[in-house]
Amino acid sequence: MSADFLLELRCEEIPARMQARASEDLARLFTEKLAEAGLKAAWLTSYVTPRRLALIAHDLPLATQAVSEEYKGPRISAPPQALEGFLRKTGLTQDQLEDRDGVWFATVEKTGRATADVLAEVIPAIIRAFPWPKSMRWGSVSLSPESLRWVRPLQGIVALLGDDVVPIAIEGAEAGRTTLGHRFHASGLVSIERAATYAEQLRAAYVVVDQAERRRIIEERATALAAEAGLDLIPDAGLVAENAGLTEWPVPLLGRFDSAYLEVPPEVIQLTLRINQKYFVLRDSAGKLANAFICTANIEATDGGRAIIEGNGKVLAARLSDARFFWEQDKKTPLAVHAEKLARITFHEKIGTVADKVERVARLARWLGEEGIVKGADPALAEQAARLAKADLVTEMVGEFPELQGLMGGYYARAEGLPDVVADAIRDHYKPVGQGDDVPTAPVTVAVALADKLDSLFQFFAIDEKPTGSRDPYALRRAALGAILLIEKNGLRAPLWQVLPVFQNDIEEPAPIGLVIDAILDFFADRLKVQQREAGVRHDLIDAVFALGGEDDLVRLLARVKALQHFIATEDGANLLAGYKRAANILKKERPENGKSASAAGEEDPGAALTDPEIADAIRVHDALPPAYMLEPAEAALIAALDAAEPRAAEAVVAEDFEGAMAALATLRGPIDTFFDTVTVNDPDPAKRDSRLNVLTRIRAAVHQVADFSKIEG
Repeated sequence: MSADFLLELRCEEIPARMQARASEDLARLFTEKLAEAGLKAAWLTSYVTPRRLALIAHDLPLATQAVSEEYKGPRISAPPQALEGFLRKTGLTQDQLEDRDGVWFATVEKTGRATADVLAEVIPAIIRAFPWPKSMRWGSVSLSPESLRWVRPLQGIVALLGDDVVPIAIEGAEAGRTTLGHRFHASGLVSIERAATYAEQLRAAYVVVDQAERRRIIEERATALAAEAGLDLIPDAGLVAENAGLTEWPVPLLGRFDSAYLEVPPEVIQLTLRINQKYFVLRDSAGKLANAFICTANIEATDGGRAIIEGNGKVLAARLSDARFFWEQDKKTPLAVHAEKLARITFHEKIGTVADKVERVARLARWLGEEGIVKGADPALAEQAARLAKADLVTEMVGEFPELQGLMGGYYARAEGLPDVVADAIRDHYKPVGQGDDVPTAPVTVAVALADKLDSLFQFFAIDEKPTGSRDPYALRRAALGAILLIEKNGLRAPLWQVLPVFQNDIEEPAPIGLVIDAILDFFADRLKVQQREAGVRHDLIDAVFALGGEDDLVRLLARVKALQHFIATEDGANLLAGYKRAANILKKERPENGKSASAAGEEDPGAALTDPEIADAIRVHDALPPAYMLEPAEAALIAALDAAEPRAAEAVVAEDFEGAMAALATLRGPIDTFFDTVTVNDPDPAKRDSRLNVLTRIRAAVHQVADFSKIEG
């Protein structure tokens, strides 16, 4: 036997931002608690409105099954206290235990229970343990810290299992079958017959309990209203969800505002409508912002909503009037004068003021143009844009709408008559702010944006303020990702070892420049792996290139990585990787540290000694001193292949033709396979053994001209 169970928790208004998570938490906690009691519903339906959380557990069994559970206890030789604790835990006596090879075991028979009894226990536990982001106590019982905490005062509970009320009570709120409908459209209590009629009975009382249905009503009606007015609704899924969380009976209404306010930048109007008023924004057939808005009422007004629209229009007019005042006042002061106030704002106590940061960024932006790193960037314009880029932080408009920093600076620069390239650079210098954001390509903008991000990275790393775990208070991960995207998109040849020392004299007691740059390079490698993962690039290939050391030109690095990924996917690449790993494993055992014996040297990274000049000399042994034995055919063929492939690969790497370098290495695939199939490397003859180990070292060195293959998985 089974039945549907309805639970509704009714309270005062739940903040819209908390509703979706609360609905998920209720379903999760309910499922977990019932599972602990041996119950499971066929499926759950969740509802949430501003005044209620509800769920329906469909086809819930009316009783739990009788079960037998076995528990392992202490050893028979254990102290008496251990046995006493085990007996208390199981509720049994010693004669009910079973001795199995010197260990006590208990079998506890649990009889079935009525589901209503289980629900009467678990629902209060769920309510008390509910994880609201913010909660409150209320009434006389709130004097006790043990009293119930809820997001807003809990006013009523509906708990129906089939046709019957489940007896639940918690601090004055007793479960029943009655709830309330709409505040204004419904009078009196609504008596719920059963779970199956819940949604329709509340709909009759002007409450749409399904949040998805409320969103659909708002979106469809708002779109229709805009079309009737010859306008287009600017899509905004977040605002649709927020309005659905503010209403139980949503009624979209279209209103107008004075077109004179359209002289204010459109982003300001859009933020005023969306953030301050929760209104939808419209545009005309030309794609320009329209002097219209759509608000969502929570009532069907008898006058068709005219009074609501008029009242909302008055509030909006006051907001837009303030915005226009800020706009006009800010324009009266040149950006250069605004920028002087930045000296009063501390950027970081160990780094200095915002004005200090502006000075550094301006110097670097100019340098990036002068050195030709950002090609086409006029050094003077780049410096000018950098000096004004942060000026809007002290304007009235950005004080009201922090989201508009940079954007408003661009508007003020244009209104002041500054060059368009300067205005654009000010507007876009924070970009890109994420993986999906637009990446600037205008040279002056690129110079300022890159300088700003590199400055933040260097300064905070120099004072050891690095991101840790999920903590990144200075958004350095975002800065690194932005720098990577700027460099990649614009093909900037900007080695960090060349760029970052420009900052080394700008902080008090700076860390050693080499350590700072090494730390930033490691950080860039991690960010690059995250950024390139979405492009389908394997992280181990990035590790393989970074492991070579000294590679801080991201354009060259990514070209090398992409060539490597293409090569490894081929049959030649896969076989060469297998041959390399076989050679590296032999060398790891036989020459783990510059040719010392394995017993003396211990385990080492097979690629660790490749930069040692002694090894570089040793690998050319066949050119300098012919071996004192007759080479086997496969051995001679591999040496000849290495003689041909090594210089070709080296020349291709210098020319940054990494595809060509891979092609040169691919010629080694066959000779390596034949060598391992027919030649014994660890020959009893020491001369043969040493000579063949030198050949393996040459293989490893040749491959490492492109990447450290030991880092490649597979």
